[in-house]
Amino acid sequence: MFPIRDTIPAKRFPIMNWVIILANTVVFIFQLQMNDTQLSDFFYRFGLVPAKYSVFTEEDFFSFKIFTIYPFLTNIFLHGGWIHFLANMWTLVIFGDNVENRMGSWRYLGFYILCGIFASIAHFMLNYGSPVPAIGASGAIAGIMAAYMFLFPFAKVVLFVPILFIPLFFDVSAFFYIGLWFLIQLWNGGLMLSTTTSSTGIAFWAHIGGFIAGVILYKFFLKSKYRDF
Repeated sequence: MFPIRDTIPAKRFPIMNWVIILANTVVFIFQLQMNDTQLSDFFYRFGLVPAKYSVFTEEDFFSFKIFTIYPFLTNIFLHGGWIHFLANMWTLVIFGDNVENRMGSWRYLGFYILCGIFASIAHFMLNYGSPVPAIGASGAIAGIMAAYMFLFPFAKVVLFVPILFIPLFFDVSAFFYIGLWFLIQLWNGGLMLSTTTSSTGIAFWAHIGGFIAGVILYKFFLKSKYRDF
């Protein structure tokens, strides 16, 4: 089940949405120039590695190592491969333009970054001590999806569903599609906490954290004429 497009055209060109996509693209192209060792080091430095923050000594505190928290932001501009990158950017293309129209460019940027940071915090709290770098824009994009879900609940999302190699297309409401997506994240996040088997490599709790942040915060970032409080 893959979203192809929504049915609400943007009223204005979503310049900030494309700036965010461009920033992610520049970083991804930079990653492509690295060999495996360089890329691993890059991810470990700028990705979110919870184990780095799990234990602090008195020396760490007074040398301000505890405040070296930039990976909580920088990780949302990194991607692990073409599929990861393209899927995230395509989702941003579909849902970001209309949300930006309701917020305005700079509020939209602030909302996106804040959702990404809350996604990072959620991942850190639920994966305390993990040595694996968490990367990807999915948590920030989950916040955008949450805002879209409540701003445009009756918009249609065109889904591509391959069944027995037959391409089928369905229109479903944005509320149904995004709500179902979130429930899947919750289910998988719960399974991750309840099992001792190896991780799938997907930061489900970053998705959940970013989505919840989006639900709570989106109204505060809307243009005044769209607020109902």
